[in-house]
Amino acid sequence: MKSSQLLVDAFGRIGDIVDGVLDGMDVARINWRPGGTGNSVAWLVWHLSRGQDEQLAAAAGMPSVWHSGGYAGRFGFALDAADTGYGHSAAQVDRVRVDSTDLLREYHEAVLGQSLDYVRGLADADLDRVVDSRWNPAVTLGVRLVSIVNDCVQHGGQAAYVKGLPDVL
Repeated sequence: MKSSQLLVDAFGRIGDIVDGVLDGMDVARINWRPGGTGNSVAWLVWHLSRGQDEQLAAAAGMPSVWHSGGYAGRFGFALDAADTGYGHSAAQVDRVRVDSTDLLREYHEAVLGQSLDYVRGLADADLDRVVDSRWNPAVTLGVRLVSIVNDCVQHGGQAAYVKGLPDVL
């Protein structure tokens, strides 16, 4: 198996998680925040998509789907267009609300599509390229891609957990 095939499988699993989470969700439930201050499914799926989008775009040297696809304007969140959700306060989390799962799913699928297109074209040697020299050791493309997958799977699992909490709306 080539590294690119392994990465296609790993990124594809993120899509499976997100699809399972979004299937059957209504607007009230997707925006519901456990305990009134926890992360909603909408925020978790948006954040995992934004993180994947920006990190992969930076590593690949391409524009993010968020910006190139006009999603910042289409979502219309009261957040800076560059915001990915990292370090959000409870008030900022509350600004990420959706009217349906459609646009959220569309954005995630566009991000996933760009990610899959990119990793399909990688050669094994590409994974050794340094993408962030601010760390010691420097971060290679391979390490960054594994980090992206790890982060997305964790947030996807959190979203699945929130979806499965007892209905207390």
